[in-house]
Formats: sequence, C-alpha cells, structure tokens
Amino acid sequence: MIPMSNSLMRSTTVIVIRKSDQVVMAGDGQVTMGETIVKHQAKKIRRLYHDRILTGFAGSTADAFTLFERLEAKLEQFNGNLKRAAVELAKDWRTDRALRRLEALLIAADAKDSFILSGTGDVIEPDDGFAAVGSGAPYALAAARALDRHTELTARQIAEEAMSIAASICIYTNREFYFEEL
Repeated sequence: MIPMSNSLMRSTTVIVIRKSDQVVMAGDGQVTMGETIVKHQAKKIRRLYHDRILTGFAGSTADAFTLFERLEAKLEQFNGNLKRAAVELAKDWRTDRALRRLEALLIAADAKDSFILSGTGDVIEPDDGFAAVGSGAPYALAAARALDRHTELTARQIAEEAMSIAASICIYTNREFYFEEL
C-alpha cells in the first residue's frame, strides 16, 4: 500500500485483474467517515475516454472526482494513451500546490496496461497484471494471485472471489460490488 499524508489509506477495495485478453475492475460500495459507515452502494469505478479506460479510486471522493476529471483531460490530450496520460497526471499531481493536497489513489487500466497513481508522483505498473488500492488491497491481491495460480477461473470470477475475501477481512470493504470489464 502507498502511504498518504503519513498515514495509510483506510477505505475501500478496488482491484484490477488482467488475465489473457480479459480486463476486469471491481470495487466495493462502502463509504466511511472515520469509524462510521455512511453509505453502502457508492460506485468507485468508472469508464473514461470513450469507455476504453477503467478507473477506480480509494480515498476522498471529491479528490478522486477531481483526479478523474484531470485524467480524462490528459487522455483527451494524448489521444487515449493511458501510459502517457498517467505519467503527465502524476507529474501535475506532484508539482501543483493544490493537487498535492488531494488524498486519493487512482487505479487505471486499458486493454494493454494497468497503473496505480499517487500524489507522490508514483505511476506503478504491476508485473503480473493485478493491481489494487485501498485498505483491502493486500487481501484482494493475495487472494487474486492465489486463485490465478491454482484455479482455472476467469478474470471476472477471480475478481468476484478476491473482493469477497477482502470484504470478509477488511472492515472498510463491504459486499456491494461493482464490476467493469473491457
């Protein structure tokens, strides 16, 4: 997990699974304020750039929406090139005084690449095609990797099971799951 503001992000689980030619992003629907659940069915994943890019977030909702808008603008500027748009957004996020204060992590995927983006300038591309953000990320990733290695499940099935396992462990992740597929 990537530290933010000297603390760990404690909210949600969003995961992307890339297997063969399948790309699936899943996120839970829980919104918390401190130790209180205030919403059960928030959609934290969305499609951008002509529905060719999947994105999700962990952290502050308003901050994430700002970052979605910025990423969409970068995707338009670079004709849908996710890698270039992600790097340029990370540069802006790190150097712009207002953006630097945003407390969210983004995850983005297209047909070829997956990235985690942070306000510290990180653009992380996973080695195995699996990436996750949020407090349930380590649980979902561990489950997804084990399922991928030891079963013949599809990307969607792996995402469903990984999210279910994360929800059974992480108190900031519920069982109201949303899925997007490319």
